[in-house]
Amino acid sequence: MSRAAPRRRAERATTPRPARPPRTSTRGAGFARSRWPAVIWLVVVAAGLGALGSCVAETGPTWLCSAGAVTVATAYAWALAVRTGGRPVVVGVLALVLGLTAVISDEESLRTGAAVLTSVVSAVFAVMATTPAVRYVQAVREVVVALAIAAGGAFATVGFEPVATVARFEYVVLGMAFAGTFALVYRLGAGLHGLGRRGVVIVLLGTLVLALTLVYAEALRRYGTPGLVSSLLDGVRWSRDHLGAFPRPIETVLGVPALAWGTHMRARRRQGWWVCAFGVAATAPAATALVNPAITLTESALSVAYGMVVGLLIGFVVVRVDLALTAPRGSRGRRAEEASAVRPEPSRTRALL
Repeated sequence: MSRAAPRRRAERATTPRPARPPRTSTRGAGFARSRWPAVIWLVVVAAGLGALGSCVAETGPTWLCSAGAVTVATAYAWALAVRTGGRPVVVGVLALVLGLTAVISDEESLRTGAAVLTSVVSAVFAVMATTPAVRYVQAVREVVVALAIAAGGAFATVGFEPVATVARFEYVVLGMAFAGTFALVYRLGAGLHGLGRRGVVIVLLGTLVLALTLVYAEALRRYGTPGLVSSLLDGVRWSRDHLGAFPRPIETVLGVPALAWGTHMRARRRQGWWVCAFGVAATAPAATALVNPAITLTESALSVAYGMVVGLLIGFVVVRVDLALTAPRGSRGRRAEEASAVRPEPSRTRALL
């Protein structure tokens, strides 16, 4: 036997063994990495939306509206915290407590505040839940997913029965949603230094389109001449009479094209997150689509759908122009460009940060 053998045995005996992690923490980490949290979340959201649907259809007790609103709002807050790398348990419990407080107290101000926060969380989460799209067909899918999430938040918003001026409610939600999204995108897009010249131009153009849309709509509503207002309203009336609804301009012109182009760009460059930030112009109106009691549920759904269709057409043109200026030409060049668009991002149910 070698002389070094007893020495090695002595060293093994004196060397402390690394502590094994507790079984409970191992099981908890394994459960978090599995698909079960996402499945449970979908079941909870479906239950909340079912309760809200029963309340809207007037086929159940009145408390179903409040219960469904609190359930969906809590689930959305938890999912947003998971997606952005926050503390989902803390955020979920806080959202649950705030929702229950607003419902139990039955104060108009608290209910309205809970409705505003629900719309904001829904709009921001709808943008954060998107994934990169290598092809435009996948970008269409991401736009549908984002608007579907925002639509679920719209039901939860009206479940709180807010009492506020419709225009003021929509402006507050839009402003808060933009602020929250840009704060997150600042981290996802590597800060302002990650923009580059092209990114700066994109952000400035998006801000300009947003400002012009809002200013024009407000100026037209307050100071527009009777003839101009009447002619524009005639077009809106014709669309409502023959098509059932009229698409919202901010969703059609800015929100949906930004989501489609942004998800398409994210598969290639991190700058795409800055474009996706303007997708709130689509998800925020969708999250507040049911606040106006003068508009029926059918008309609200058709308005969002028409805005999505027209916006996707605009987004397709924008993407084609972008590829024509930056990508190789020809079918082979297009296939090579799609094959090289492999910028990785976590899946839809994983944390981005």
